[in-house]
Amino acid sequence: MTAPHPHGRIDAEEVQETSVGEMIGNISNDLSQLFRQEVELAKAELKQEASKAGKAGGMLGGAAFAAYLAVVLLSFALVFALDAVMPAGWAALIVAVLWAVIGGVLYVIGKNKLKTVDPVPRRTVDTLKEDAQWLKNPTG
Repeated sequence: MTAPHPHGRIDAEEVQETSVGEMIGNISNDLSQLFRQEVELAKAELKQEASKAGKAGGMLGGAAFAAYLAVVLLSFALVFALDAVMPAGWAALIVAVLWAVIGGVLYVIGKNKLKTVDPVPRRTVDTLKEDAQWLKNPTG
């Protein structure tokens, strides 16, 4: 291999030393490496989005559990209230309303988090589009 020329100039002799096979091999290796990097990027993006979806699902699960408890406690409160106005019944009512509020808050938070989940790996799609554009016109 010859030493690079000053000022980045390449003469015809160096170009002739590089065979077409070497150039195709280099391009093939570069494309393989690019593809592997794109796959890794897609994996990372999908993992990040799955994590967000899991957290939102957990919030919605918490909201469902809180709503279930609210129904159970409201039912007990109603039974106690109708049986006779007793402090225990009103206490159950207060707890049930508290659970209903907690369930509502968890539902809203979970719903908002679920809206931020993007099932499409946008960065990977964008870089794949750029790569395809470059392949169509590699000289810019």
